[in-house]
This record gives sequence, structure tokens and C-alpha cells, in this order.
Amino acid sequence: MNPGIGLMKRRLETEKDAIALAVSAIAKKYHVSPNQSKTLETKYDDDAGDWYVALGWDEKRAIIKMDSVLATVTEIKEI
Repeated sequence: MNPGIGLMKRRLETEKDAIALAVSAIAKKYHVSPNQSKTLETKYDDDAGDWYVALGWDEKRAIIKMDSVLATVTEIKEI
């Protein structure tokens, strides 16, 4: 028997954890050094349990959506 989602401990508990995962995802996908990316904004959606992190590097920007329970990137949207 698995515990319900309300009983599970979130793996992305803090803003710092979410930013680290977002920077890692951008570094892998766009071959950008982690030092080049800059955090523009972060937001946590209480209802869905998702983190949103906006990052910028060079002339590009992206919004990274992450599931806080599974600690996975669910979407990267370049803007």
C-alpha cells in the first residue's frame, strides 16, 4: 500500500531546490553553463503542487515547470 500524495514528503521543498533542478535542466537541454543562467522569478502553485522557475541566459528566457513531489521537470517553455 502506497501513502496518499498528502502523506508523502515533497522532494522539492524549498525554492532553492526548485532553482537547482531548473538550472540543471536548462544546462542539459541548451548546453549552457550553470553560471550563465540567471533566476528571473519563482512561483509555487499550492493547488497543483508545482514549482515554476523563470530563467534567463544570453538573449533567451524559459519557464521551467516542475512537479514538487516527484522532483521532475514536466515542461520547459522557451519565451
